[in-house]
Amino acid sequence: MLDEERALAEAGGWIAANVESAVAELDRMIAVDTSFPPGLGYDDFAGLMEEFVAPLGFTTERVTVPKSLWQVPNGPAAGPRTNLVASRAGGRPVCGLYFHVDTVPAAAGWETDPLRIQRDGGRLIGLGAADMKGCVAAILLALRAARTCGVELAYDPMLLFCTDEEGGLYPGIRYLAEQGRLPEHILNFNGSAEARVWAGCFGLFNLLVRIHGQAVHAGEGNRKGSGLNAIEGALPLLNALIELKAQVATRTSDLPPPPGKPPLAAQLNLAAIEGGTAGGQVPALLELTLNRRYAPEERFEEALAEIEAVIRQSVAGVPGLTVETALIGHLMPTADPAGPHWPRWQAAMGQGFGYAPEDFRRWGAASCSDFGWVQRTTGRQEVLLGGLGRPDRNIHSPGEYTTVPDIVSLAQAVLSYLAADFRPDLNPDLPSKRS
Repeated sequence: MLDEERALAEAGGWIAANVESAVAELDRMIAVDTSFPPGLGYDDFAGLMEEFVAPLGFTTERVTVPKSLWQVPNGPAAGPRTNLVASRAGGRPVCGLYFHVDTVPAAAGWETDPLRIQRDGGRLIGLGAADMKGCVAAILLALRAARTCGVELAYDPMLLFCTDEEGGLYPGIRYLAEQGRLPEHILNFNGSAEARVWAGCFGLFNLLVRIHGQAVHAGEGNRKGSGLNAIEGALPLLNALIELKAQVATRTSDLPPPPGKPPLAAQLNLAAIEGGTAGGQVPALLELTLNRRYAPEERFEEALAEIEAVIRQSVAGVPGLTVETALIGHLMPTADPAGPHWPRWQAAMGQGFGYAPEDFRRWGAASCSDFGWVQRTTGRQEVLLGGLGRPDRNIHSPGEYTTVPDIVSLAQAVLSYLAADFRPDLNPDLPSKRS
């Protein structure tokens, strides 16, 4: 065995032997509440990442998305949108390693503290454990193994810790792309630990609908001309949206679905609703958040106009009721993400997780990614996707978890991909491949 191959093999064993250090770091990450909305924990998380990457020789820069780009009156987002870029120059081609640092808010139904890791055998339960703070822990473990065991790297890693992927109006990766801050070659860890070749994904937008009535004493609410109940006045709109939801669900995409699953279909969801203050008062305001997931074949402008037309028509017959809408989140679809680095990344995933080449299948998803903005802004199509997602991981649900073996496997996969001596025949960035 050559010295380079021996170093890579030793580093893979070192990862397995030292995974508890990654678990400890993951526990600290989960303890920082970065739930979006509102996204108030981004500064604190950037500080924690600076602490973790400094011993690995990275220099860091905080890049804040200007408030004018993401702030919406009465919108859900609050606090600085602090993105962290960590780089380490070594004269090699740069490979970006992307993570979104936000999680969804903890939904009702958690049986454990969502901001602390709860261990259940090999399971690590906590908010963001799989999506996607566990990925951060795995990649830092891989980089530490390479440094400790002297693995020569083919790439200089650039770590991209980005904000507002969970349906934000102006995700951090979009802003970095617009500022020309991204390398051409990026690994995105907002994906799956399965034997998957990514085919792309839907886009989404979130629309805030605010329906205004008039507040009066509840005892006066039944008198003609007295007050206007915003909740009751919104019922025609809610019914019309349910009808539209059924229509939208009939629109299927040409994206290949996951194995054994039906065709991927567009979605309209009534995602959040809030109104009223007390039993003694006629409610003057109802706020409704709509989530629309649209296929790459659909146009955002048409999907938005369809919903707004239903809103206008539904409230037109209710005298005195007024309505306003605001776009509070938007992720573009990601289409045709294949590229020259995919065969080597697939081989690295096989190396880390034990997949054979024939295990891999190509499929897309109705879930969404902020890398549609990267494609649109930069014109680069290739998006490499991996991660810790699996169908049973309760992602975005109570009891979200990842496993210790999956953290080890992802770290070994990334270590292989970054290593200079791993499958050089598949590396398009070698001088002989570029000539």
